[in-house]
Amino acid sequence: MPKTKTNKAAAKRFKITANGKVKYSKAGSGHLLGSKTRKRKRTLRSRGVLCPAETVRVKRMLSS
Repeated sequence: MPKTKTNKAAAKRFKITANGKVKYSKAGSGHLLGSKTRKRKRTLRSRGVLCPAETVRVKRMLSS
């Protein structure tokens, strides 16, 4: 049985916390920032946490 490979695309986008939750960076902070409010840009800076259903899928991709 060969080893399972890490999905490198997922490894660049997600990080696992010490408690086992999955963090990700939010989309939409790359360009056209002049039309977005300060509050919206500030919220986009913080890292999001995936819901439990998606966490299972992402952890399977990251398991090496």
